[in-house]
Amino acid sequence: MADKELKETVQVENMDIIKKITTFLKEVRLEVKKVNWLSKEQLLNYTLVVIGFIMVTALFFGTLDFGFAFLLQKFVLGQ
Repeated sequence: MADKELKETVQVENMDIIKKITTFLKEVRLEVKKVNWLSKEQLLNYTLVVIGFIMVTALFFGTLDFGFAFLLQKFVLGQ
């Protein structure tokens, strides 16, 4: 008798998990519909801004690195 009750309990728990997953996915779908997605033009513009900022930042830090390396070689190492 205990085996039958255990099987029924496991089946009920499995159904609860399936219902919870299904409910979660439905809610996710509803939330995704509420999102304000960027247009292609906005996405392209923002991407270009980020790439430009990265390039300027890389140039700035590259210049600092080159300058510090030059100063280190010239004054500290005496080469």
